[in-house]
Amino acid sequence: MAQTATKPREKDHAEASGCGSHGTFCWNELMTRDVERAKKFYEETIDWTFSPMPMADGGTYWCATVEGKPIAGMFPIDKPEFDGVPESWMSYLAVDDVDKRIVKAVKAGAKLMKPIFDIPGVGRIAILREPGGAGISWMTPVSA
Repeated sequence: MAQTATKPREKDHAEASGCGSHGTFCWNELMTRDVERAKKFYEETIDWTFSPMPMADGGTYWCATVEGKPIAGMFPIDKPEFDGVPESWMSYLAVDDVDKRIVKAVKAGAKLMKPIFDIPGVGRIAILREPGGAGISWMTPVSA
């Protein structure tokens, strides 16, 4: 859900996280109302470190790293637009062409939760609910 995050250019997200192989999970993101509480939990229990990434809306997306490698993100859902959205982990699948795949997914009963969007240096992303109701994000990484 990090629709407005901008990514530092030391490594692109796809390269750093191992994204790119169609149909494989490539990113996980915690959607939380209390980023500081979540950061503290993961710092103290599994030694994650975090770096901030400014978002276009003025908020901050947090990239979790292990030994300098990006492994997950934290997206704040503390604004009114996210009322009713439960705190949860969102997984991202790499797909070869998100626009083409979403057409197939909708025909197969999925629901697109918001318009497909781009994050510079990361990729093109769709957030959907599959026919059983589970949330999932599909992403065509910039290097795909």
